[in-house]
Amino acid sequence: MVNQLQRSYRRWLYPLISLVVAVSIWVGQPLASQAFSWADLLLRGIQVVQLSSLNDRQEIALGQQINDEITGSQVRILRNSRVTDYVNQVGQRLAAKSDRPNLRYTFQVVDDNSINAFATMGGYVYVHSGLLKAADNEAQLASVIGHEIGHIAARHAIKQMREKSVAQGLLGVAGLDRSTAVNIGVQLALDLPNSRKDEYEADQRGLITLGRAGYAQSQMAAFMQKLVTGKASAPVFLSNHPAAADRVVRLRQLAQQNPTPGTDGLSSGDYRTRVQGV
Repeated sequence: MVNQLQRSYRRWLYPLISLVVAVSIWVGQPLASQAFSWADLLLRGIQVVQLSSLNDRQEIALGQQINDEITGSQVRILRNSRVTDYVNQVGQRLAAKSDRPNLRYTFQVVDDNSINAFATMGGYVYVHSGLLKAADNEAQLASVIGHEIGHIAARHAIKQMREKSVAQGLLGVAGLDRSTAVNIGVQLALDLPNSRKDEYEADQRGLITLGRAGYAQSQMAAFMQKLVTGKASAPVFLSNHPAAADRVVRLRQLAQQNPTPGTDGLSSGDYRTRVQGV
């Protein structure tokens, strides 16, 4: 009798939790133009639970599918193994000192002269060849890679996917429509800006990672300052809010508050030799 009661309790508990979550989301959203049903609410609740509980293995698998789509049809990957190996070397050095060192990180160079870098969940980081040309030294390159690793460490892409999926009333990542999740992930990586809070957090995590890896932290603010000084518009990866000037000030303050002895990556000559050919 006790076992039957326990089974009955479990059978009703999980739908009830999903329903409660769904109602809490619904009351915080503006009413949709179309009529809604309890089934709609239940699907919303299940979706949030699934995305919120995404584990590392599931994140990596989804990130790999997003990467396949990005590299297969959205960008052109640079076919220069020497430069790619160098960027991967810098990236792996930073990843090992990041807040999520156990992910399997992949660093790729996009054959594009615009100054940009981006990342997607599961450890995938992309650096445009234009950014490699714009950097003065390895520490400046490392500062951008560290920032993108910061987004991954903070699981910002997962948070954005959850918010976008809930807003559109879609199924969750672990639900029935995985291709929709991949499409959203590609859009998030390529088109949608991060929030002010997320950018500041990625800056802070990136700066800390830069110091842990032994690089000169000063180069993070220095590179950002270089890219916005005297230009009519900021490069792509700095064009999102918050303003780059505000981020420069904040980075300098953070570096002063928590200084590290690292001085690596300052040689301009060595760096130019390593990225020659992009």
